[in-house]
Amino acid sequence: MIRVMIVDDHPVVREGLRFMFEQRSDIVVVEECSDGKQALARVTDLLPDVVLMDLLMPGMDGVTAIREMKRLAPNIQIIVLTSYYEDEYIFRAIKAGALSYLLKDCSSLDLVEAIHAAAHGESKLHSAVASRLLQEMQRREQSPLNDLTPREREVLTRIAHGLSNHEIAIELSMSEPTVRTHIGNILSKLHLTDRTQAAIYALQHHLVSLKDALQKE
Repeated sequence: MIRVMIVDDHPVVREGLRFMFEQRSDIVVVEECSDGKQALARVTDLLPDVVLMDLLMPGMDGVTAIREMKRLAPNIQIIVLTSYYEDEYIFRAIKAGALSYLLKDCSSLDLVEAIHAAAHGESKLHSAVASRLLQEMQRREQSPLNDLTPREREVLTRIAHGLSNHEIAIELSMSEPTVRTHIGNILSKLHLTDRTQAAIYALQHHLVSLKDALQKE
C-alpha cells in the first residue's frame, strides 16, 4: 500500500484524485492539502510515501514547499502534477527536489505508474518535460569553444603555441590592437582571466596538442 498526500489548491482536482485512488487497493490518500504551508504542517506527522504537488498555489508555492519538504523529510518522494511545463517551472521544481514531473493531462495509468515508480525511487517525466530537459542538458554540454569565431579560434591556438601578440599579428596578418581585441573576446567568452588560462584551456579541450604547444619552446 502506497501512502499518498495530495497538495493542490483546486478542490475538484483533489476530489478527482481521491476518487480515482479509492478504486484501487494499492494506493491510499492519507491527506489532502490546499497549499504548501498546510502540507508542511502535516508531512512530518504523516510521512507519506509519495506527495503529488501542484506548483502554483496561494500562500506557499509548490517549489518552495518541495524544497522545505525534502529538508524536513528527505525520504519522501515528490511528484509534480501541474498544468505548467515552461522551463522556469520544470528546472526550479527538479532543482528543489522533485523526483518526477507530470502534467495534468496525463492518463490515470501514467499517474499510477509514476506513483509506483516514485515509491521505488524511480523518476517519471511527461514527454514534453523530458524533451525540455534533454534540450537543456545538450545546451549545457556544448563547449564554450563553439561561441568563438573562426578568427578567435585561430588566435587561441597561437596563444597555446606560446606566441606573443606581435607574433600573432604577423602570422595572422592583423594589427596588434586587433589581436588584443580578439584575446579580450576569447577571455570573456571562455570566462578566463589571462592568456595563461587560455593556453591551458586550449590544451584541455584538445584545440592543440601538448606536443604542438611545446614546439615553440
